Amino acid sequence: MSADVVVLDYGSGNLRSAERALAAAGANVRVTDDLAAAAAADGLVVPGVGAYAACMAGIEALGAGPVIAERVAAGRPVLGICVGMQVLFEHGDEHGVVTKGLGLLPGGVTRLAATRLPHMGWNTVRSPRESVLFAGLGPQSRFYFVHSYAMGDPAALSAAGAVVTTAHHDTDFVAAVERGALSAAQFHPEKSADTGAALLRNWLATLSTGG
Repeated sequence: MSADVVVLDYGSGNLRSAERALAAAGANVRVTDDLAAAAAADGLVVPGVGAYAACMAGIEALGAGPVIAERVAAGRPVLGICVGMQVLFEHGDEHGVVTKGLGLLPGGVTRLAATRLPHMGWNTVRSPRESVLFAGLGPQSRFYFVHSYAMGDPAALSAAGAVVTTAHHDTDFVAAVERGALSAAQFHPEKSADTGAALLRNWLATLSTGG
């Protein structure tokens, strides 16, 4: 049977493209702001585009933070995408304004130390052998990024017990993270063609195995 997946609609994110990509990967997917549905689904996807503060404001207005946190604490899969990944950290610093995040991952999100921003387009990633998200994907697999901010301290995440995948754009940054039931990608798997589809299938497979 297909896994039931909710794409959380809190007013920000590539909702329909995420919905289509997850459906193509085999999920029974629904886009909704219904928190009961978000809590009950086999998997919850937290999308996000634009400013960190605006995404957090949308999550707080909906009252979705506790639902996301409770799922993670209960070992129930959550996948954050782009700014939906960034808000999982403790804070985001944009234009000198620090916004509190959900605090489900340690550290903060800051502006990339790069000469060309935004970091836009296809880039390879470096994933560790134990990664579930990138299982079966070769070292030259490319994913589509659009961002100017990222978590830039992979070592701190690794020290906290996370499986960390990195990418490089003038500097190393966290491209994806996996810790327990929580998975997240800075890139857009729904815009990453066959490699993104493979990653989504890998994530969906965890929903039937308990993560």
